[in-house]
Amino acid sequence: MKESVSKSEDRKTAVKRSRGGIWLENLKLALGVIRSHKMRSGLLVLGVAIGVTTVLAMVTVMSGLGRRVTEDFLSVDRPYIMITRYDPIGGEQDRRDILRRKKLMPDDAAAIEERCRSADLIDFEVDSGGNMRVLRYEGERTGLIQVIGVSNNFSQMFTLQVDEGRFYNEFEQERRRRVVVLGYGPAQDLFPNRDPIGKQIKIGNTLYEVVGTMVSREHIIGSLGDNFAAVPYTTFMKDFSGKQDDHVIVLTVKPEFTLEEAKEEITALLRARRKVEPGAPNDFYVTTSEAFTELLGNITKSIGLVLIVISSIGLMVGGIGVMNIMLVSVAERTREVGVRMAMGAQRTDILQQFLIEAATLTGAGGIIGILLGLLVARGVANLISFPYSVPFHWIVIAFVFSALIGIIFGLYPANRAAKMDPIQALGHE
Repeated sequence: MKESVSKSEDRKTAVKRSRGGIWLENLKLALGVIRSHKMRSGLLVLGVAIGVTTVLAMVTVMSGLGRRVTEDFLSVDRPYIMITRYDPIGGEQDRRDILRRKKLMPDDAAAIEERCRSADLIDFEVDSGGNMRVLRYEGERTGLIQVIGVSNNFSQMFTLQVDEGRFYNEFEQERRRRVVVLGYGPAQDLFPNRDPIGKQIKIGNTLYEVVGTMVSREHIIGSLGDNFAAVPYTTFMKDFSGKQDDHVIVLTVKPEFTLEEAKEEITALLRARRKVEPGAPNDFYVTTSEAFTELLGNITKSIGLVLIVISSIGLMVGGIGVMNIMLVSVAERTREVGVRMAMGAQRTDILQQFLIEAATLTGAGGIIGILLGLLVARGVANLISFPYSVPFHWIVIAFVFSALIGIIFGLYPANRAAKMDPIQALGHE
């Protein structure tokens, strides 16, 4: 009994070794064919490599774009919450209903700071719907730039760096002082070769003292990200307030609390302050940074998916080239196939031989394409100042997909070779 079990195991081992030997032999045959037809094989490998290069470069650049967009538009290195009267994510909203809602006020921000244990830094902002104005100093003037009313926590909240001077303080904010911090754009326009600190500029017809300037944000939207001037929200409400203004509260969350815990705590407080009846919907929106990150991620993913599908057309063209070349190869090697069958090769061995040859060709193109794709993505990332982000799983996908192209498009020629009649194949000239 033991001897029969042992013999059975030996047969299985022998079969496995023979299968492994056949695979290895077929791989050697494939490499031999590639060497003997260098021009034809090289063109096929080049076509696949170009397709893989395009796809991988696109994926890598889009991954970097996603990170850059998130960094530039969120500009916060900690979880945060935004409170508004409207839904900033979008969706169906009744504008008349929104306008009837009470505006958020500085007292609401103060109550959150005092009574919500999860709240850390708090910024109160006046959203004027794009308050564009011209700034003047002596003979210099800016184009239309956005003047924003924000709290003294604004620069800390959005990790903006002060270049010269300082950001205005809480005392100046409470006293409604006419002080301004210039973004990089207007600072360069008004004071190209002068120290701006302490100078009096005109915003509209009102004089403001420059107390600081900001470092360039190097934003993805270019100079538009630097064309702003920040004034205390108290001063803004005094000088520029209009009927269309809206108020926004932004706050960061302490590390020991989750965003959901902070959201629930703030929602409960504001419902009580705004006298929202039990069971009635909120007359405000509490949106977390995760929601904004997810929104931006979906946008970049959708764009990336479209571009990847378009760039994948090159791989499909390469696949058609694989089929054509393999059909030629099968026709040229008809007699070889007949000899192998006459010597005992099974149809599956013939099928396997040509599929391995096709997969080897496209796999080689995939490896070259991956290397070129990473180099191209590195160059593009440096050129347009994107983070260089390489999703490793896409490298694996690119290689596997390139090999699959060979198998899928090589299946018809390989199947055609495997179904040959051995006698007719031997008689082929």
